[in-house]
This record gives sequence, C-alpha cells and structure tokens, in this order.
Amino acid sequence: MASYDVIVIGSGPGGYVAAIRCAQLGLRTACVEGRDTLGGTCLNIGCIPSKALLHATHMLHEAEHNFAAMGLKGKTPTVDWKQMLSYKDEVIGQNTKGIEFLFKKNKIDWLKGWGSIPSAGKVAVGDDTHEAKHIIVATGSVPSGLPGIEIDEKTVITSTGALELGKIPKKLVVIGAGVIGLELGSVYARLGAEVQVIEYLETITPGMDGEVQKTFQKLLTKQGLSFTLGAAVQGVEVTRGKATVTYRARKDDSEHTLEADTVLVATGRKPYTDGLGLADLGVEMTDRGQIRTDAHWQTNVKGIYAIGDAVTGPMLAHKAEDEGMATAEVIAGKAGHVNYGVIPAVIYTHPEVASVGKTEEELKKDGHAYKVGKFSFMGNGRAKANFAADGFVKIIADKNTDRILGAHIIGPMAGDLIHELCVAMEFGAAAQDVALTCHAHPTYSEAVREAALACGDGAIHM
Repeated sequence: MASYDVIVIGSGPGGYVAAIRCAQLGLRTACVEGRDTLGGTCLNIGCIPSKALLHATHMLHEAEHNFAAMGLKGKTPTVDWKQMLSYKDEVIGQNTKGIEFLFKKNKIDWLKGWGSIPSAGKVAVGDDTHEAKHIIVATGSVPSGLPGIEIDEKTVITSTGALELGKIPKKLVVIGAGVIGLELGSVYARLGAEVQVIEYLETITPGMDGEVQKTFQKLLTKQGLSFTLGAAVQGVEVTRGKATVTYRARKDDSEHTLEADTVLVATGRKPYTDGLGLADLGVEMTDRGQIRTDAHWQTNVKGIYAIGDAVTGPMLAHKAEDEGMATAEVIAGKAGHVNYGVIPAVIYTHPEVASVGKTEEELKKDGHAYKVGKFSFMGNGRAKANFAADGFVKIIADKNTDRILGAHIIGPMAGDLIHELCVAMEFGAAAQDVALTCHAHPTYSEAVREAALACGDGAIHM
C-alpha cells in the first residue's frame, strides 16, 4: 500500500493540471487513470481531435473557395479520409505523450486502472488500495443521450463515434445545435455531407448573445448547414444501416421524419461518477447528478474534493484546469481562487465564436444599465485581406462606470481575441482602457479596440 498527500482520480484537463500543481507545491501526488493514455476525454476523444479535424477541413475549404482568388491555381485537393483520421490520431498521440512526460518530470505516479473510494483517505485501483490525505475527484463527463434513442457508434453516434467514422456520410442529421453539434456538423459539411441540424429550442447555441446567435446561424447556413428549430426528437429507427429520425414541431405538434446515413446525438454531457462509491461514502450530490462542493471545492466528506465536469458550472476544459490549480493551492494551504465571472467560451467553427461575461439578455433581465460598442470585421484591413471579414466584436460596458461587463466575438481568431477582454475584466478595466491601448496594425485585434472605441465617442474605421 502506497501513501500519498494527494491522489487525483481522472487525468483530464482538470485532473492532470491538479496533479501537476500539487506536485509543484511539494505534495506527494498520484493520478488514477483507466485509459491506456492520459488526458481524459479532452485529449483523446474531445477538444483536441475535433480541432484537428476542424483545422484540416478548414484548409480544404480555403483550397476550394479562396486559393484561386489569391492566384494559387491548380487541382483542388481530394480527401483521403483514412489519412485525415491518421493525422488526427497523431495529434492525439503527441498531446497524450506530452502529459506522460510532464508526470515523469514532476514525479507524479500514474496508478493505472479505474479508481474507487472505499472510505475517506483510501483509493482502490484494481487489487491495490492506496492511502491519501486528500482525494480530488476529476472524473469528467460523458455524452447524455435522449430517451428511446439507442447509440451504436456506427449509424447513431455520439461525438466519440463522429471522430472515427468509417466513411464520410452523404446525409448527416445532428440532434442539438450546441457547440459539439455545430463543430462536428461543420467538419462533415466541409467534407461534402448534407448536414441537417435539429434543435429543441428556437435558437442555436443556447445561452449565447442573441445577435451572435442570429449572425452565426446565417453564416453556417451559407456554408451548407440547414436548421430545424423548435423540434422535439421522438426517436431514431435504424434499418439496414440507414436511420429515420422522427420529430415533432413544437409550434403545432405536427410530426415529421428525416432520412440519414448517420445521426449525431449532440444533446450535451452529464457528470461521470459511476463506480466511485460516493453514495456509500455519503457524498452529497445535486439534483442534476453533480458532486456538491463548498467554496473550496471540498465535498461534505472531509478530505474529498471534486472539480471540473463532475461539479456545477460550465463543462469547459479550462474551467476544470482553473479548479484543478485552485484546489491544489487550497490543499497546500494557499488561497486558491477561480473567477467564475471571467471564464471564456469558444466555438471553433469558421468563423469562430467566443464570449465572456454577461450577455445583453442577462443584463436586461437584471435591469442593469449598460451600453454596447460594436465593430464589424468588414472594417478590419487584415480580415478583408484574409477572406475573413464575416462577423463582429461586441463589448458591453456599464452605462455609468464604463467597466466591461461582457464581450462577444464572431469572426477570425475569436477564441484568441477574447482573452484581451478576459484580462481587462480581471483587472476591472473600463472600455476606455482598451480603447486607449495601442494595437498593432494590421491585426484582427484592432477590431477589439474599435469596439471599445465604439463604447465611447465612436469607432474610427466604421
């Protein structure tokens, strides 16, 4: 029986970051992982492989639509799907091996197998039981399905199956117009599939800024995706490798069917805590199956902590990382902190979509007086040169103090541009602070400055 200061269960972004930070702070640390590779869902079957396919298919889109206009003439590339999947697997391998190297560098023991907690202070992995003063549960999440729909990962698939389909489908139906559905729908649309997205609500990307939702849907429609909104899926029937999707239109309760080669069920994710033994330990859970924690990520059982997708809050890798670092600091006797008001969200389509802080809809509901500064990428020289002028930057500031309350970007490199505004919000900056900061020309980031200027006397290039 080995004894540790901290054992982390799960090696996803929350778990491996927590383990590394614990080790850096001088704590003897181990991490439990049952997969053959470290990195959890994100590195193996989530964020990283999907971004590889998004990048590859965006290059194809550029070759098909923009190369000739730039004087790059020649035969349009053909798709070698097996090679594209091989490239995706290589990217996964590089990243997971990187985590393994970091574990060795920081002297973290990898306890290979699936973990459970037989009692406070003990973690069982296979036939071995280890002692730990502190246990961090970082077991992540799994796709949540719909009642009556059977997933076979061949015809009816989750995001996992979408990353390794045997062939590109001619017709793909995506159930759910959230981040996962739209990213993977974009991948297959670029590869030539006819993509139909079905969403229960009346808007795509629920919870995002209303203007962004409308613009985003228009741009995705131009790219070939079609949308059926306000539709409740009743079931999926598979016959001879083909699927029939049945749904009811919520406005009039009429029933409709769609035929497809493949159906992607992208209706969100749910916490994964199976097999840990939390119920026997008396660990409190929320109504949604999440582990209940206090302000320091500790459960009601002393010495057991939980982070990431297993607890409340947005299911985002970087939120899990922040919680992992903060929990490690708390265990080491420091002041761990996560600012939940400044956690960005990104959709890696083209154009990208990124947001942080409050939306107009939220501020209206709260009765908070605000002002908006907007700037279109059509006014940005770099964006026009790069065939990337769709979209805009929108900054929302307090009407009286000018303090930045939220930002929403749809456009080129939105996922990178948003961080200037995250840093500004962390420091309690006003829109004027961003407007008075010199931005290099020509860059996409000038659009952020222009939106900040628009919160005051007005943008220059509008």
